[in-house]
Amino acid sequence: MLELAGLAKRYAGFEFGPVDLAVGEEVLCVLGPSGSGKTTLLSLVAGLVTADAGSVSLDGRSLDGLPPERRNAGVVFQDGALFPHLTARENVAYAATDEGRVADLAALLELDDVLDRRPATLSGGERQRVALARTLAADPDVLLLDEPLSSLDAPIRRRLREDLHDLFAALAVPVVYVTHDQRTATALGDRLAVLREGRLEQVDTPRSVLERPATRFVAEFTGCENVYEVPVVGSGEGVVRVRLGDATLRVRSATAKPTSGATVTACVHPSRVRLDGAVGALDGPSAPDQSFPGTVRRWLDEGDQYRVVVALDAGVDLAATVSPATADRLASLDGAAVSVAIPPDAVHVLS
Repeated sequence: MLELAGLAKRYAGFEFGPVDLAVGEEVLCVLGPSGSGKTTLLSLVAGLVTADAGSVSLDGRSLDGLPPERRNAGVVFQDGALFPHLTARENVAYAATDEGRVADLAALLELDDVLDRRPATLSGGERQRVALARTLAADPDVLLLDEPLSSLDAPIRRRLREDLHDLFAALAVPVVYVTHDQRTATALGDRLAVLREGRLEQVDTPRSVLERPATRFVAEFTGCENVYEVPVVGSGEGVVRVRLGDATLRVRSATAKPTSGATVTACVHPSRVRLDGAVGALDGPSAPDQSFPGTVRRWLDEGDQYRVVVALDAGVDLAATVSPATADRLASLDGAAVSVAIPPDAVHVLS
């Protein structure tokens, strides 16, 4: 168990923490904008930066005051920091606790073809994979990763996400994984931590962070464009009713129920919004219990999905993500008349 208690560091113009955090035998993916303190977090745990306050402990052993080499923390930063005079094989073998680990990690990280080359002849993605292999070969007690897949081509990144998920689980050590890539974070992370200006905004499961954000910042940073300030028009029996434009929207919320007349912040993640082709297509006995007519205002083809913005007849815009199959059913997205279904449990009222 990696435990941070009141961990803080102050720089000119930036203050990190205090942060309280516990990471078990799991992968904690850390998200946040540039300058939010992600690399500072890793550096404090690794002992590369001295904290101004607070403590770091690992499995009940205090790491405070210990130099990096005595913490047995495996660290991979973006530049890799490989030994330039050694081949890739020698870089990995230098740290390996077992000679067999070199071959195993080379196969896992697709490095067999570059093992006899020096770092200067490798691509950025190859250097990152060698650095990751070298760190894993040392069997660290805690693994700290700063964007280790950022330079990889998309097909390799997708394959490694699956392999690394299984590998991290087998390591049975705390893993803190910093990334800007939300897909990598949700694929690898058992939990997500969102940092903003040196403070933790939320730590929870990927699904909870995406669909039940703790703050407006978390909602917008994780891609929830549908954030509205709405008046409460009624509540009861576990359902809150809010006014969204000219429409009444039912909300199932686990948080304290706001009173009628209050204004709250509500959000709906675009992935939870369902579109169908013709107005009225979502009606009928098998239809969701709230749907609204609208017109597609604009759309963007993102490859594996479409991002669609619908102008609801109720007077507000709503973003949705739809599959290519759904887009095909609409025939043409330009100005298409659609029905928009918003399940009550997809609407989240921020605390």
